[in-house]
Amino acid sequence: MASDLQLEAERREMVWSALALAVKVGLIALGTVSLVKLSLAYQQRLDRHGELAAVVEVETSKLHGLQQRFDRLFSLGGDRRFMDEQDQWIEPNRLRVIWR
Repeated sequence: MASDLQLEAERREMVWSALALAVKVGLIALGTVSLVKLSLAYQQRLDRHGELAAVVEVETSKLHGLQQRFDRLFSLGGDRRFMDEQDQWIEPNRLRVIWR
């Protein structure tokens, strides 16, 4: 009878050990999947940031060019340069009217 009780206690301990092992394996798998998902999301954010940084760089260079052009319009001779730039908009044999 004592051996039966001891065998049952060992069996019960084995079941609880297997259950604990299954829970630990499940938690490790959940943690691993979470880390993989986080790393993929981080990589996507880095890619998007790179794309946005490139667009910002291009737009910033355009802005600097337009700012310099705007500043040249208000320097000495700026009105003449502006009129020279606008020549392509006026059809040949047309009279240009400038309002002052």
